Amino acid sequence: SSFDVAVVGAGIVGLAAARELIQRHPSLAFAVLEKEQEPAHHQSGHNSGVIHSGIYYTPGSLKAKLCVQGAALCYKYCDQKGIPYKQCGKLIVAVEHDEIPRLKALYERGLQNNVPGLKLIGAKEIQEKEPFCRGLMALDSPYTGIVDYKQVAQSYARDFQEAGGTILTDFEVTNMDMAKESSPESEDGLKYPVIVRNKK
Repeated sequence: SSFDVAVVGAGIVGLAAARELIQRHPSLAFAVLEKEQEPAHHQSGHNSGVIHSGIYYTPGSLKAKLCVQGAALCYKYCDQKGIPYKQCGKLIVAVEHDEIPRLKALYERGLQNNVPGLKLIGAKEIQEKEPFCRGLMALDSPYTGIVDYKQVAQSYARDFQEAGGTILTDFEVTNMDMAKESSPESEDGLKYPVIVRNKK
């Protein structure tokens, strides 16, 4: 088969990229190539499932900006698609006095990154939130959550296919060759001079 664009790897990153590309360029023929029998077979389906709120990254950095925006978009997408998640929050706890300044610095960093709902709480509030936790002070991050990212990836795959994309599983890419000549320009002015080969 011949496609204008092929994305190698049907993990959550490959599927998210393919989904976005086909939405931007609906006139092109897209394929996602996956060596396993199903999408999201490896790391995308075997991780902690945390929806990070964006506390840790350097203020003003692209990571900080994308983490905060990405968390909001993740919750929104899950709501739209009926994907279950739990916005359980997270406590970052100082158990020694010398950890308190670092905790306060983390709090300030989170505020600069526009992480919603952050607050510093004392020992009594820590126990109210988590009876088995002991600490002097904690940073409460209520916007942190958990989700099954395999379900998210599978939903991306459905979106991609419903938009006309093709997912080829059991298709291991073993080689890529640059074509001797670029193909004619497509309607949106893009060229794709790559030949993808697999083991079959």
